[in-house]
Amino acid sequence: MKKPPRSKPLLRDAEAPIRSKPRVKRNPAQPQLPFDPMPDRVEPALAQLKSHPPKGNEWSWELKWDGYRLAVHIEVQGIRVLTRGGHDWTHRFPAIVEAARALGPATMIIDGEAVVLDEEGRPDFGLLQQSLGASGKQAGNRASDAVLYAFDLIYLDGHDLRGVEFRSRRHLLADTLNGKDGAIRLSETLEAEPALLLEHVCRLGLEGIVGKHLDRPYRSGRTGDWVKVKCVQSEAFFVVGYEMSSGFPAGFGSLVLGAFRGADLVHVGSVGTGFKEAEAIRLRKMLDKLRWKRTQPPLPYSGNADIVWAEPTLIAEIEFRAWTADGKLRHPSYKGLRERQDNADVFRLD
Repeated sequence: MKKPPRSKPLLRDAEAPIRSKPRVKRNPAQPQLPFDPMPDRVEPALAQLKSHPPKGNEWSWELKWDGYRLAVHIEVQGIRVLTRGGHDWTHRFPAIVEAARALGPATMIIDGEAVVLDEEGRPDFGLLQQSLGASGKQAGNRASDAVLYAFDLIYLDGHDLRGVEFRSRRHLLADTLNGKDGAIRLSETLEAEPALLLEHVCRLGLEGIVGKHLDRPYRSGRTGDWVKVKCVQSEAFFVVGYEMSSGFPAGFGSLVLGAFRGADLVHVGSVGTGFKEAEAIRLRKMLDKLRWKRTQPPLPYSGNADIVWAEPTLIAEIEFRAWTADGKLRHPSYKGLRERQDNADVFRLD
């Protein structure tokens, strides 16, 4: 039996992320050159957070998926699955790799979000983290039950599509996937007035909606071409310690959280809900290995809780309702750890 092609080797340092390069214009001395070279990596386009969806018919709307942003490179040499931070996670998503291989022999770069669905068919970030093994000893586990919801096509058969408007990229993506329902699926367009869409999505317990300007090219970063409106706020924060608990000596009472204000790390409150017992024990062991060894805590703190401080290394995804007047999270709930290779943005206060 012929072995499937291996992933294209990356950098010499396997842990180092791939860096995207500016698009190179075609050589005017070779006007008949028919193909654009496939980029090693493209910095992802990101959605700006909005409190209300913008009005107008120039926007296309779809669900906001609760998972890990991935770029799937389908090449002659094999399949590569890259995280938002440029790290190679091909080995961690075998089902997505097999689905990508079935899309060949075409060459392409698919932009999408890997999720694990719960029993009711809703994306569950906690289930995805369990499947991947999070950031502990199990890091490197395979998420065999993960599904990639594809929402953009950046490159196709020798053509760099970043300069093409979204409506055409979307048409090409739908035609490429052609109704497939395996481990790579099309993120469906939602045909309704966005305010009404948001109401229904929130009622179903989903995260929110994403709007994409139909006439814009693919531009990396938060340009305003893509926007997101959330049902419940969810952001990434540093875990800077834990509060002791006399009733749960193997775990903790709550996690202490930090965010950036400028270049400084500031305290934004604690989270004590959303944990299962096994997860709390695992986090406690991880934080004990990261104990802060200096006299002063890693950020300014004026409370009087019994806190064990830790190096600001772990990044947690936290769901919350609002902010208090003194800059603390209101009704926070723990969703899971973000892996550093995902390049999650730690929240920055205005």
